[in-house]
Amino acid sequence: MSNIINRKVIELSEQQQKMIISGWGSDALGKSVVEKITYLSDGLKVTGYIAYPKDDSQTYPCVIWCRGGIGNAGAIDKFTARGIYGQLASWGYCVFASQYRGNDGGEGHDDFGGDDLNDVLNLIPLADEIPQANKDVWGIEGWSRGGMMTYLTLARTNLFKAAVVLGGIANLRCNSDESKFMRRLYEHTMGRYGDEEFKSRCETRSIVNFADKLSRTTPMLIIHGNEDNRVLPHDSLDLSYKLLDLNIPFRLVMLEGGDHFLKSHRKEVDEMRKNWFEKYLR
Repeated sequence: MSNIINRKVIELSEQQQKMIISGWGSDALGKSVVEKITYLSDGLKVTGYIAYPKDDSQTYPCVIWCRGGIGNAGAIDKFTARGIYGQLASWGYCVFASQYRGNDGGEGHDDFGGDDLNDVLNLIPLADEIPQANKDVWGIEGWSRGGMMTYLTLARTNLFKAAVVLGGIANLRCNSDESKFMRRLYEHTMGRYGDEEFKSRCETRSIVNFADKLSRTTPMLIIHGNEDNRVLPHDSLDLSYKLLDLNIPFRLVMLEGGDHFLKSHRKEVDEMRKNWFEKYLR
């Protein structure tokens, strides 16, 4: 039985294709295929994306890509998917990404690192349906909330040979008045059970509280902007102290002047991401 219950190649207008080339390079468009999919996760129909190189004469390592945001805020639209996943596929990887349950028309509700973590893990069997996927070699990448999802996934499995986290949440400080982000998280996702439950949920999603559960065999590249005001740079710094104590392999890069989206460092960040996966997945 197929776990992918619907798949459709993303097609863009000529103008959009020019924008993809401008934003992500000609290879992202010309050397990859990106599909929007619906797949089964814990019996729920969840939406997401797959991408893979056009060249099907060989197999390629697999990479799971974890999006940021809460609910539909941060969901990846088809245009952005064509750029982000097309670029990664053009580097020679089969890419698997979830919108998480309850988002973009999917069933269930976004639990921000609760049961929806299974939506990440349930991407793994989808590689069976991509002929050029090398199912023995996996990497994982996450941005912002996706960084949190990456850390939580690495606490569940040692499958991954490399991880990349950018502006990742490592410590939810359990104060719903701390920032606009935490207030929104409280109101829209995790506050439905009251303050005590909210605090408990924050603690169980904060990898700094149980870094000893992380895979000891997955080297992590952690990148954070010094001027990130959405996810504090302290998240990555605090986690780094834990990783040092635990002797877990990692590289921490703090980018001067970098905001949450690392816009002014894009070429540098892409080069680091590409080199990290090349080093550990080839």
